[in-house]
Amino acid sequence: MSHSRAPRAALLTALVAAGALTLSACGDGGKSGGGGDTNFVTGTGGIATVAKGERQSPDKLAGETLDGKQLDVADLKGKIVVLNVWGSWCGPCRAEARYFSEVAKETKEQGVEFVGINTRDPKKQKALNFEKDYGIEYPSLYDPIGKLIVNGFPKGTLNPQAIPTTIVLDRDGKIAARSLKALDDKELRKMIDPLIAEK
Repeated sequence: MSHSRAPRAALLTALVAAGALTLSACGDGGKSGGGGDTNFVTGTGGIATVAKGERQSPDKLAGETLDGKQLDVADLKGKIVVLNVWGSWCGPCRAEARYFSEVAKETKEQGVEFVGINTRDPKKQKALNFEKDYGIEYPSLYDPIGKLIVNGFPKGTLNPQAIPTTIVLDRDGKIAARSLKALDDKELRKMIDPLIAEK
């Protein structure tokens, strides 16, 4: 009997950890997050930004993509990087996916790279089907248990607190903006365009 309880306890622990990350999933995105003296500014629509001199780099965001290649976000330094945390099971992720696909294509020549972070999809096939259905051509790191999401962002920075979350890194690879809700093309451009204009 104790053998059957051990897997249940492990499963319960994993579910609690996953639940902590997604408590605000499908929320209104109005949280600024981080805590302490972070100097975040949350604008209209729940987009939080950090002034250029106050930005921090994420920790290591690297691993295997859904299509089995290796990707390290640090290798994209010099480009603006849009990180989108998503799951194929997430309704708001489906709502924003076509906008991300469009804006990724529109901004590529302006030095913008998109990288997904796929989470809580225990099997890659559903995530791959999602990408195919919505015309997502950019890579997504496969993070089924949320390890990258939890460990990839230093405490006190604009970190993922919901699914979907979008975080934009400036050309120096530093965290510049975050949204904790599904975005349309106009909202997404509001996050990216100021960084394209930065010198």
